[in-house]
Amino acid sequence: MAKVRRRTQAERTALSDRRMFDAAIRLIIERGTQGTTLKEIGELAGYSRGLAHSRFGSKEGFLLELFARFDVRWKDHLNGYVGDKAGIAAVIAAARALRDFLKLESDYLRAMYILWYESLGRASEIRNRLAEHHRIYRADATRWVRRGIATGEIARDVNAEQFAIEFCAFMFGTVYQWLVDAEALDLDALFRDYERNAARVLARRRRTVRPSGQAS
Repeated sequence: MAKVRRRTQAERTALSDRRMFDAAIRLIIERGTQGTTLKEIGELAGYSRGLAHSRFGSKEGFLLELFARFDVRWKDHLNGYVGDKAGIAAVIAAARALRDFLKLESDYLRAMYILWYESLGRASEIRNRLAEHHRIYRADATRWVRRGIATGEIARDVNAEQFAIEFCAFMFGTVYQWLVDAEALDLDALFRDYERNAARVLARRRRTVRPSGQAS
């Protein structure tokens, strides 16, 4: 019989971490972050009550690591779609990345949104990191639009910073609505419509609207 290779310590640690984070996602979806304890996470993952605490130090430390792992997973996914694209192509690629991520990582997204929204009611490191990530997302979208303006693909009178805010509002707002009532949204149709509208808004020469409401 072939000899079974024993896992290394690093492999065992990675496996236990993965199982604990998977357990945390299940518990957060079911109970929220406030109703989830490190003891329960360890037990559901099949380990001792104190493993999560001994490894991450505190509940906030554990949740920060869950946040960090989600961020890596999302950025890798996004980069696979956007790559070196710029302008309208980058905006559309990023939207498609979110559409597919919703389908592939729905439980992870649901758990993270619960974590994020529950962090808004108090000052915390998670809230600070979330604010920083939002700044990064807006900066990315701003950069895509500015590069499109520089190449002449996007109209020069488009406000890159303002479009970035609107783009992020669509992205995060769509996730929120989908998590609340997935059956109410046809994701494919929604994103196709957004792609057409975004391309039209970015590429066209905007008309000047006077205070009276009459366009010139």
